[in-house]
Amino acid sequence: QVQLVESGGGLVQAGDSLRLSCAASGRTFSSYAVGWFRRPPGKEREFVAAITGSGHGTAYADSVKGRFTISRDNARNTVTLQMKSLKPEDTAVYYCAARPISGSSNSDHYDYWGQGTQVTVSS
Repeated sequence: QVQLVESGGGLVQAGDSLRLSCAASGRTFSSYAVGWFRRPPGKEREFVAAITGSGHGTAYADSVKGRFTISRDNARNTVTLQMKSLKPEDTAVYYCAARPISGSSNSDHYDYWGQGTQVTVSS
């Protein structure tokens, strides 16, 4: 079992930066890949970024590549999503999710989910 809690969301202006954190419970956190997903207002949930359990492998959606960075600290059971040059279209509820071993851009592949944190980017 893995429990996930997101934090760090808020209201920012376009061009600002924001850091989201995903805190996980469990002693085997390093064996889980973690993904960040988001649900924009009125839209379907979409993939943002993922990182392998070791932290050596990462993947990003084209829409955030070059602006967002995913990283993890397995000693602290946390995964961070650093977001820069935020745009109004980044406005969404952001979720972190975990699955054993390898990451995936498919949300159906994830077993554990956090409750989400709201990110609002004003123009």
